Order: sequence, then C-alpha cells, then structure tokens
Amino acid sequence: MRLQFHRALYAGSAIDQALQRFAALAHFDRSENATHFVVELRGLVDADGDATRRERRARRIGHALANLALGLTIERGGPDR
Repeated sequence: MRLQFHRALYAGSAIDQALQRFAALAHFDRSENATHFVVELRGLVDADGDATRRERRARRIGHALANLALGLTIERGGPDR
C-alpha cells in the first residue's frame, strides 16, 4: 500500500512520529519527492489470515497512520515551511 502526504498539508516530522508509533504493526519505507512525503507499507508484522483479511488490515493501518500524521501536524501548528 502506498500513501502520499502532500507537503502543503503534512509535516514530515509528524509523519516520522506516526511511523514510529505504528512500527509494531507494519513495516514501512519512507521517501519524498518535490510535492509529497511517500510511505510504502511493505508488510504486516502479524500477517495471519487470508489475503483479503491482510489487505483490509493494511488499509486500516494506512488510514489510521494518515489520521495520526494529520493530527500531529495540526498539533505542531501546520506543515513544515
């Protein structure tokens, strides 16, 4: 699963903090380009269940990660400038 966080909306430090909090649930790669911070969810730590169940779990983790990163960005007063 690939998540893209637009630099105008998210703080990179908030994304890093969210990734640390979710590290026990999934493996992530983080990169960036000119307009976005990019997070790849590479795999679940506990990959039990069938493929459909794993995909649903990965989506839930991705959405929760994005929500946390946005909340942390707001707490910091906005995106990096």
